[in-house]
Amino acid sequence: MAAFDTTRTAYGSSSAVSRISAFASRAVSAVVAWNDTRVTRKALASLTDRELEDIGLSRGDIDFIADSNIIR
Repeated sequence: MAAFDTTRTAYGSSSAVSRISAFASRAVSAVVAWNDTRVTRKALASLTDRELEDIGLSRGDIDFIADSNIIR
């Protein structure tokens, strides 16, 4: 009599699929974070010195603010 093993997956293990999915998720998250930083830096750089002073920043603060994602 033949037996059919149902404990194995046909196309790799679920952990491999999980790792691929996690990698794709991290890649997308990294691109989104990079774009947020780019947009924030561009928006702050387009402000005048007076406008930056009104919100309590200086030109030297732009990179720090954009990289640390303080503004949300």
